[in-house]
Amino acid sequence: MDANNVLGEFLRARRELVRPEDVGLSGGGLRRVPGLRREEVATLAGISSDYYLRLEQGRDRNPSAQVLEALARVLRLDADATRHLVGLAGPGRRPASRGRTARPTPVPTSIRQLIDGWPTNPAYVQNQYAEVLAVNALYSALAPHHVPGVNLLRTVFLDPGERERHRDWEDLTAGVVASLRARAGADVDDPRLVELVGELSLRSERFRSLWARHDVLPMRARVSRMTHPQVGDLDLYCDKLDVGGSDGLTLVVFHAEPGSRNAELLGLLGSLNAPQSEGHMNIGEQHTDAPHVDEKSIDGQ
Repeated sequence: MDANNVLGEFLRARRELVRPEDVGLSGGGLRRVPGLRREEVATLAGISSDYYLRLEQGRDRNPSAQVLEALARVLRLDADATRHLVGLAGPGRRPASRGRTARPTPVPTSIRQLIDGWPTNPAYVQNQYAEVLAVNALYSALAPHHVPGVNLLRTVFLDPGERERHRDWEDLTAGVVASLRARAGADVDDPRLVELVGELSLRSERFRSLWARHDVLPMRARVSRMTHPQVGDLDLYCDKLDVGGSDGLTLVVFHAEPGSRNAELLGLLGSLNAPQSEGHMNIGEQHTDAPHVDEKSIDGQ
C-alpha cells in the first residue's frame, strides 16, 4: 500500500477491472494490461490523458467533483465505491492513524451484559481490525475457535477448516476484504493495518488478489451459511451494528427465521452446550428420591 498515493492506486486497480466492451469499446488488438488503458479512461471521462496520468501517479491530488463523477461513471463504480473515491480525493482526507496513538477501546460493560443476556442469539464484538473482543455463550458453541483475541481475517484466510465451516466461503472472504478496505479509507498507513495486510498478502493468495481489486463494501447484514459438526448446516441472518461512543467497535449478532428449521437447530445447539446445573441428573442416572413403581401394577397384574 502506498499511503502517499491512495487515490492513484484506487484508480489504477478499478481501471484494470473494466473491460473495453463494458463501456462500448472494441476489445480487439494487443493489450499489455487488463481492463482499460489510461487514455481510454481519460477520453471517456472527458479529460486529457496527461491530467489522468497525473492523477494515477499522484502528481495531482485535487480533482474537482465533476472529474470524480465522470471517473466514477467510466469505472462503473457503485454508490459505496463512489463515496470511497470522493473520500480519497477530498481535502483533509488523511486522519491521524489510529494505530499510532489510540489505546485499544474496551468493550463497554453494558454491551457485554447485553450479549450475555441473549440465550438464543449468538453474538460477538470485534474492533476495526476484525479482532474478537467479547463473545456470548451461544456464539462460543457456534464457533468455539473464535475466542477473544483471535483475528477473524487471519482465521478465515489461513485456517483450512474455514472452507468447511463456511459454505459461502468465496462470498464471505470477498465481503470481509471489501469491508476492511472501506473501514480503512485513506488511512492505509495505520501500522496495525499495514502489518495485517502485509502478513495476509504473503500467506494467502486469495487475500492478495482480493485486496488488489480495491473493492469497497461497508459492513452490512448478510445470511451466513455455516456447517456445524453438532447440528449440520445452518443458515443464519448476521447483522452488524456500530457500538455508539466507541472507536470502531462492531456488535455482530446472528438469528434464525422464527419457527424455521434453522431456529430449531440453533436451539438444539444451545441445549447441547448448555452448562449442567450442579444437581442435574444425567441420562441413565436414577434419582434416589423417585417413588418406587411396582412393575406388576404397570402390567395390570
